[in-house]
Parts: sequence; structure tokens; C-alpha cells
Amino acid sequence: MATEAPATQRMPVIGLESPFGKARSMVFPRTVLAGHGVLAELGRTCRQFDFPSKGAVVTGPRTSGLAGERAAEILRASEFDVELLLAREANGAEVDRVAEEARALGARFLVAVGGGSKIDVTKVVAARLKVPFVSVPTSAAHDGISSPRASLHDREGVASIEAVVPTGILADTSVIVQAPFRLLASGCADVISNVTAVLDWKLAARLRNEEYSSTAATLAEYAAQEITDHASLIKPNLEESVWTAIRPMIVAGISMSVAGSSRPCSGSEHLFSHALDRGAARPSLHGEQCGVGAIMMMYLHGGDWRRLRTALHTIGAPTTARELGVTGEEVVQALVAAHRMRPERYTILGDNGLTREAAERLATVTGVL
Repeated sequence: MATEAPATQRMPVIGLESPFGKARSMVFPRTVLAGHGVLAELGRTCRQFDFPSKGAVVTGPRTSGLAGERAAEILRASEFDVELLLAREANGAEVDRVAEEARALGARFLVAVGGGSKIDVTKVVAARLKVPFVSVPTSAAHDGISSPRASLHDREGVASIEAVVPTGILADTSVIVQAPFRLLASGCADVISNVTAVLDWKLAARLRNEEYSSTAATLAEYAAQEITDHASLIKPNLEESVWTAIRPMIVAGISMSVAGSSRPCSGSEHLFSHALDRGAARPSLHGEQCGVGAIMMMYLHGGDWRRLRTALHTIGAPTTARELGVTGEEVVQALVAAHRMRPERYTILGDNGLTREAAERLATVTGVL
């Protein structure tokens, strides 16, 4: 897949006066390349963006050898002056360190080559330094490939913060297929969980008059439906599976740009995941936890939670506490605490959340326990 926005769509719409009293800023990637071998187009793509000559490739200790060093070589062959910067954990201290190194280099653009944590660090650094960045995922564990938000770890768990949208995305399926399949399955589960996030958003619009974007919701639902409908095609060690999954993940991230928030992709199922991050001795992958959370939240919404569970199971994503690697008690505690993770975000959990008895029943009825 290769798409480039028309010139009239490339610049963000900011601060427009409207006779209707409403204005919204929406920023999208200018170019999205997805498919076999698209990493080779990195230099040409950055030239099309008219990037300055000085830049930096942010990658990890493992992904450096997989694609980071190659990305730097491709850029140098296109006459860019780039250095490799290694990032490790996605936390505030690492953002500070990478930002300082990039500033010292005089980097005028960044290229993130790695999994979700490396892309998240880069998008926050890019926002801080006010420079553009290109997203080059080496795995697809969640929809952060294209979203304007980043997840950073802190003492209490994981915080979702506003960052910047990548100027371009190059998703090389021949690279991503080399990552553990569990990461791809987790990314699929994250996108599938959009269905409950949108239901929560609609509920908040009805009960709290929260601003709602039908366009953003439709994009998020489309992405979830694509993964669900093609669940049987997503298998380990199959590049075609990456192709099937990566496009909906990118669309899901873009839906957040349309909404101006994470609402279309983050609801009660994400609150459950955040609560597990804080309360479980060994939390699982973010997307995996959101998938299991979505099963339970779909039950609360009165929807077809069994179909959702079947899709997750078909892909190979967890559907139970045991498969997540957490205890039943940790699941129950997370359900009880979930509504407190983001009190300003109204969901099916309401203002007071679930009682312990209701949480136990919910997890049992849906087979999570």
C-alpha cells in the first residue's frame, strides 16, 4: 500500500475561524508506504519531504541490527548526515536523554526504527524539539505506529500523552514479519478493542454531551472490523498476515488524529489494561490486555462478546487471565479499579465502577476466569 495525501491535505488545519463556532486541528501522515521492501524508499521519501540534511535515526539495541543501521545507510546514500541514537525503555528519563543527544547533534529530523516503545520515545522527542519524524516500525504490537499519542512508563504504570503524528510511515512487511508473532497478535487485539472504545464514546456523547466525531468512530470501527473479518488469515511466519493487519492498525492511529484525542481507540478496555499495569505483578502486553478487557466490556454493553472472543482466539491472542499470565485476583482488582484510571473519561464503568462481586461475575461469565 502506498498513499500520499494531495498537497491541499498535507498541512494541518489550525485555529480556523468558523461561522459555526467550531474549529479542529487534524494532522495526518503525508506519505504511508506499506509492503515488501519499502524500507529502501526511506531516503527518497525524506527527500520528498524536503528534510534538512542533519538528522538522527532512533532505534533500539535489538532493532539496530535488524533495520536501524540499514535505515541510516539508506539515508546517507541519499546524502543525509545522520547518526544512530539508541533508545531503551519508553519513559521520561529516556526521552530526556534522547532529546538531549538529538539536540547536541543538531538533528533537524528524526527517523524512528523499532517497536512501539522506540516510536513512542521518538514522537515525544520530535514534539519537544519541534522537528518532523518518520515512523519505521519493526513490529506491530499496537496502533501507535501512526497515532499522535505516546505511552510512557512512570512509577504508577503507563501514561498516555500527546505527541506528534509522523510525517511519513514506512511499514516494511519483510522486516515486521521477523518479529515474534505474539507482538502482531497483540497489535491485532489492540485494534479489535476499538469496538468497545467507540461504544463507550457514544455513551459519553449521549450521557455527558461529550464531543463526538462520527468520522473518527467509523475509521476506528472499520479497522476493528477488518481485523475481525480476516482473523483466520493472520498466522505466524506469514508476511501476508502482516500485510492484512498493518493497514487497519495505521487507520486506527489516524482515527485519533481525526478525533483530536484517543477516544475512538481507548475506552473502558484500556482503563482495565492500565489498572492491570499498575496492579499486576507481571503485566502482559498492552494490546493483549486490551483484547481481554474488550471481551468483558462488550458483555457490559450487551454486545456480541463471544464473536470478539472468537476472533482473538483465532488470531492467537489471549482471552483468559491464565493466557495473559496474571492471576484471577489481579483481574478482579483491575476491574474494580479501572474507572479510577482516567476519571475524566466516561465509559460503561460509570463514575463508581464495579463492585467486587460484579467484577468476579463479569470475569467468570465471559470465561476470563
